[in-house]
Amino acid sequence: MHKLGLIIKREYLAKVRNKSFVIMTFLSPILMVGMVVLIAYLTKVNDSEKKVICVLNESNYFSNDFVSTESTSYVIFQDIALEAAKDSTASLGYYGLVYIPGENDLERVADRSYFYTRDAPSTSVLDGLEAIFQERIQQKRLLDLGVSAKEFAAFDDPYEINTATFSGQQNLKGINEIKAFIGGGFGYLIMMFIIIYGGFVMRSVIEEKTSRIIEVIISSVKPFQLMLGKIIGTSLAGITQFAIWIVSASLLLIAVLFIFDIDPQGLGATANLPTTSTAANMAPVAPGDATFQLYVDEFFKIPWVMLICFFVVYFVLGYLIYSSIYAAIGAAVDNETDTQQFIFPIILPLMLAIYVGFFSVFSNPHGPIAVGFSLFPLTSPIVMLMRLPGGIGEGGVPLWQLMTSIVLLIGTFMGIVWLAAKIYRVGILMYGKKPSYKELYKWLRY
Repeated sequence: MHKLGLIIKREYLAKVRNKSFVIMTFLSPILMVGMVVLIAYLTKVNDSEKKVICVLNESNYFSNDFVSTESTSYVIFQDIALEAAKDSTASLGYYGLVYIPGENDLERVADRSYFYTRDAPSTSVLDGLEAIFQERIQQKRLLDLGVSAKEFAAFDDPYEINTATFSGQQNLKGINEIKAFIGGGFGYLIMMFIIIYGGFVMRSVIEEKTSRIIEVIISSVKPFQLMLGKIIGTSLAGITQFAIWIVSASLLLIAVLFIFDIDPQGLGATANLPTTSTAANMAPVAPGDATFQLYVDEFFKIPWVMLICFFVVYFVLGYLIYSSIYAAIGAAVDNETDTQQFIFPIILPLMLAIYVGFFSVFSNPHGPIAVGFSLFPLTSPIVMLMRLPGGIGEGGVPLWQLMTSIVLLIGTFMGIVWLAAKIYRVGILMYGKKPSYKELYKWLRY
């Protein structure tokens, strides 16, 4: 144990004292915050450009339907020919021209209307224009059937069925997706940490092997102790760097938002669509205060302490499993180029966990695919964290599944470390030969 502690200390100090490590530790938060601010600024600049659309209406319809909004402004042409309207729109640099022909029937007017632009129009603009025509056509059809204007105003009121658990607790639409996103965020952090710092372990082994320092080191310690020390030491350095990133990036982002008075909601802003005269007289439908409060209450009901604790457990076990494989690969090859044939099979389960986990947990967090991937050791650190925000026990992850997942992870870790140590023991002294999968299998039998 004393030798293992020395190896861990050596690996940790070697990493944190490295100039590139120090530079990236303090430079990365600046780059990340700068990217967020740049995205917010570019989004704001892009949304601030107001589209001007000309309207040439020769019919008796749509006289008051084209109402300017924050993102779109309408210019009405009167007593002008279509070709002249096109030329005027193009010469003035306006976005496009809506042409509504003079017909007596609304259906024929809509069928023969055109939207002229210099290039293909954006989907959001088309959706807004089509909504104007669609609502007017719907209104006419319903009025022809005897539906009053007041009844038409309530025609498109959305309906959501009431849901509740058998115990009487109200359910909320989309709450499973929100919880899966939260758990997926934790799982994504684990995946990125494994890929980044597992690579550090692999490169560290390759560097010592190519410099022949490894031959001196293993004369004093066992290969298993050396491998485990590298894994733990590198992971501690990574956790240190990760913690500094989170704290410094959070403080820097808050300072930037405060200094430059940037609205963080700008990233999620959407363009306002034009409204018709009928819709303009209606109050906008917004989520009720009671419903919003239910979502807030549900957010705080998420067992955050439990989630963070199990995040640490799955983080440690998942990282130890994969970093052991990275260390074995580093011992088996002579340079980083030769690692490419072995890297993809390692990353594949992580990618599978992210994508399959999202699709399966979103649709049914207790379905066979979600349960199977949350028990399989190579994917459980990510998929199980997607399910855990729902809690443990009734309505959440059954306790037996959680315990089984952890036991399988521990057993897999012990088995993979044992196999990786056998490859590591032989590979660190092998030079000048590119190993194949058949060769690695032979090493496992030594």
